[in-house]
Amino acid sequence: MSATVIDSQIHGFLFGTEEMNAVFSEKAWVQKWLDTEAALAQAQGELGVIPKEKADIIVKYAKADLIDIPSIGEGYKSSITIVPLLNAFKKILPEHAGEYVHWGATSQDIVDTGMVLLERDAYDIILRDAKACLKAILKLVKKYRDTPEAGRTHVVHAIPITFGYKAAVWADELGRQIERFEGMKKRVFVGEMAGAVGTLASQPEKGLETQQRMFEILGLEVPTIAWHVARDNQAEFTSMLALLAGTLGRIAHEIFTLQRTEILELEEPFFMGKVGSSTMPHKRNPAVLENVLALLRNVRGIAPTVVESMVSENERDWGCFISEWEAIPRACELMATALHKTKYILENLIVYEKHMERNLFVQKGLMMSECVMMHLARKLGRLTSHHIVYNACMEAYEKEIPLKDVLMKTKEVEDAFTEEEVDYMLDPHNYLGLAPVFCDRVLAKYTAYTED
Repeated sequence: MSATVIDSQIHGFLFGTEEMNAVFSEKAWVQKWLDTEAALAQAQGELGVIPKEKADIIVKYAKADLIDIPSIGEGYKSSITIVPLLNAFKKILPEHAGEYVHWGATSQDIVDTGMVLLERDAYDIILRDAKACLKAILKLVKKYRDTPEAGRTHVVHAIPITFGYKAAVWADELGRQIERFEGMKKRVFVGEMAGAVGTLASQPEKGLETQQRMFEILGLEVPTIAWHVARDNQAEFTSMLALLAGTLGRIAHEIFTLQRTEILELEEPFFMGKVGSSTMPHKRNPAVLENVLALLRNVRGIAPTVVESMVSENERDWGCFISEWEAIPRACELMATALHKTKYILENLIVYEKHMERNLFVQKGLMMSECVMMHLARKLGRLTSHHIVYNACMEAYEKEIPLKDVLMKTKEVEDAFTEEEVDYMLDPHNYLGLAPVFCDRVLAKYTAYTED
């Protein structure tokens, strides 16, 4: 029976993916610990710290498939250290090689390095799918570069934009998050091999050489000094997930909002057989978007827990980083699932251009107030024009009549402008500004993502 929604047969699809489940499976945890022990033994064997033949045996047998994993769980009931793993590993090692496993290391060296290896695997999946989402958005930027849409500020109509412009803002923000994600790699994927309090006292002669070679084998950065209690790397990793979740959450929420019946400019993918309600057959609910928003909300909520774990005691404090064992895998699981679903949404997004066109005229010209004001300002002055247009807009708004009707009755407008000029001012298609140009700038910035 499942204990969490992530590996639930019922709810699992909503919270986890098979790919990320495999990354943080019990077998994967054990394998990363064994990989760490094997790299340590290999390095020490090459350097003559332990017998080379014993090191070779340790490396050969460092396979999770050979380990009695349930026994490790039983061992944890009396020892929250790496000792239960060592006991299980020793049982399968011939020729007394088990006596040379974990030479000079401490439990946290193995646990921390193992977690970093798991995070690196998760990172690759998350980065891959974030880039896929960016690529999908850039296709929207290119396709809808010139498609007019109502721009909205404070949730009400402002002035026209293009849908490509809106998507370009999404793309550039997501692109920056990807850059940040890539930028943290050298800081976060750092191994730990420092001994009891981090001084390598158990390996005074070749400790630094062992550390260097061990992390070369594992493909990790070498720490300048031990980070047993310095948890900023883990906090950065989780905080970066939260930042990414913030950007994806904003994009998902905007699509969600624009799927409202009264707006319906965008809609998440639909297929026949997708049921929105058990009682209202007409419903095409944004269920996937709601799922994504919930996942991302939880990812953002996990980050403070890991940041809180930075406050730890002296040279070792298990009470702090034990919380990372639960929080970081969960954040990765939820993020991977959110990205998987977001990618699906963006690649198959339904765009209603005719509804975007319709919504440009919902306020009967009011959205063009700035355009009208700027045209009037050339002849009447900026402040005077604002006063004239403001009064005209308030009358049109209260009476729910076209702004043109009011303007054409306004003496200052009648005296200075023809009806054709007023019609031009009130046409949203004539006031897109540099929206298409900004689309081009974003597309040029991320050329690597637009090449097939």
